[in-house]
Amino acid sequence: MNLQLKRPLIFFDIESTGLSPEKDRIIEISLIKVYPDGREEVRTRRLNPECPIPPESTEIHGIKDEDVQDCPTFRQVAKSLATMIQGCDIAGYNSNRFDVPMLGEEFLRASVEVDFTRCRFIDVQTIYHKLERRTLEAAYRFYCNKELTDAHSAEADTRATLEVLKAQLERYPEELQNDVDFLSSFSMQQRNLDLAGRFIYNDKDEVVVNFGKHKGVPVAEVLRKEPGYYDWVMKADFSEDTKRHLMRLRLQLATEKK
Repeated sequence: MNLQLKRPLIFFDIESTGLSPEKDRIIEISLIKVYPDGREEVRTRRLNPECPIPPESTEIHGIKDEDVQDCPTFRQVAKSLATMIQGCDIAGYNSNRFDVPMLGEEFLRASVEVDFTRCRFIDVQTIYHKLERRTLEAAYRFYCNKELTDAHSAEADTRATLEVLKAQLERYPEELQNDVDFLSSFSMQQRNLDLAGRFIYNDKDEVVVNFGKHKGVPVAEVLRKEPGYYDWVMKADFSEDTKRHLMRLRLQLATEKK
């Protein structure tokens, strides 16, 4: 089955030093760029994270410090990656919660601007969990009748994600539409303001806090009642992307009061 696309769709997967977009770094990234005419462009490369890879992470993906010591850093490849992504929609497996925030934070650290607000995001894991609820390996076995023998290799996981989405479209013709707008909406669990989903939109299109004691409370209300909240977020261990969005929101709210 060919995906019905109006513009290119990037499937991607990353391996990293850990699970924190703020603290950890990408050490392998694979992208499959699917064009509207069905053509594919594949790019996979390992990256030097400029920090030690924890043993517990190596146990998962098998990548050691010596495997990446001579590889380029993310900063060195950031512009070429941004060029490949520009003008595309983005798909992955658990990508909305992990891969996209991690990638966005790496671009910010590299001082390369990528406007993710223009992207539509498809999370194949969310589609799978809504309809069957399993892991990527199980999804690959269930939908494609194949074993994912090289799991946690970025390119193998990326290729499996692409194949699973195509199989999902064939298996659920009544539930799913071969359309990026539909798939993006279907796989969206919440409407994020920032990539990490610390601040989200509620049903009234208000930006609300999505963590901690203020969860569900409009940000405008929190900032009004607790002036120190802004400074706390800006000094705390949140992603640069999250802090930038809060800064813009605060300026917007201040402008509206004038």
